[in-house]
Amino acid sequence: MNFGFTDEQNELRRMVRRFLEEKSPESEVRRLMATAEGYDPAVWRQMAEELALQGLAIPEQFGGQGFGPVEQYVVFEEMGAALLCSPFFATVALAAPAILEVGTDEDKSRYLPGIADGTTIATVALTDDDGSWDLSATSTVASAGPDGWTVSGTRSYVIDGMIATLVLVPAVTEHGLSLFAVSPDAAGVTREALATMDQTRKQARLTFAQTPAALVGQEGAAAEGLATAVQVALAALAAEQVGGAQRVLDNAVAYAKERIQFGRPIGSFQAIKHKCADMLLEVESAKSAAYYAAWAAQERNSELPIAASLAKSFCSEAYFHCAAENIQIHGGIGFTWEHHAHLYFKRAKSSELLFGDPAYHRSLLAQHLGI
Repeated sequence: MNFGFTDEQNELRRMVRRFLEEKSPESEVRRLMATAEGYDPAVWRQMAEELALQGLAIPEQFGGQGFGPVEQYVVFEEMGAALLCSPFFATVALAAPAILEVGTDEDKSRYLPGIADGTTIATVALTDDDGSWDLSATSTVASAGPDGWTVSGTRSYVIDGMIATLVLVPAVTEHGLSLFAVSPDAAGVTREALATMDQTRKQARLTFAQTPAALVGQEGAAAEGLATAVQVALAALAAEQVGGAQRVLDNAVAYAKERIQFGRPIGSFQAIKHKCADMLLEVESAKSAAYYAAWAAQERNSELPIAASLAKSFCSEAYFHCAAENIQIHGGIGFTWEHHAHLYFKRAKSSELLFGDPAYHRSLLAQHLGI
């Protein structure tokens, strides 16, 4: 395992950082989070056409660049630091791996080129109304008829479900858990935007009533592939969390150096030093956990379930704690709407709960380790 980045990966980081400094400043984040769509289509096209980010980890034969989760780690870390408002996570970290892991070559040829060139915004509807992330407990069902497959059920907390042009829906058939592709414009689909604390990442509730669907992969054979796809998404989310945690640490340290109280910078006070030191320890430890998950996702080895749940549980708590301490270090101004600290705090909290909270993933980790 190598925790160092290559020159090419470092150049990718610099390129993405420059792009996001221009396209995702705080003013733009605030503008986009107040819109119903929650993203800028022009920036989305630039990401695909000029930077080729959507296809970075998609194999070349399906229109992508042929890189892997480590390169994606670099991109997601920078996006997490910039709080990019975009359907990038749902499309690239969640939907594309689901197709790659579950779909046939025909499915991959059908869906992945659109993701790679930016013409498709995709998501996966993973959870029922009860918020359970256990796919084996899904209540959504699919049935085959003379005109093909239909799906029925309700899925909640669907990331970017209001703007997706392709929705992947896990559903149970008589042969087990299967994956289906649904057009949001198909008959029987109802979409409802959810009010969320984190306005930078939109979510929706989707209802399917005998909705026409296309089977992805083989009937009853989606469970293992979907589990792997979620683990790959966890590695990407951990990278996002690391990027956000590093940014709030940088903001807290910068403010501690410039804020004067009692004639001296507040960073000279022992209490503030302790807070910053604890944040640094958590950020560096989170990086190690996230790097480990990205490496395991790249190798697709037996350590991936362990690495993914470990990274999700630790990085979630580290980011949330750092975001909360950033507010405390900023004092009264850190609690205001005008200050950016609350934006990171809300993203940290929503990311902590996404795909299951730390306690859920520690339980999964114990199961994988046989404890």
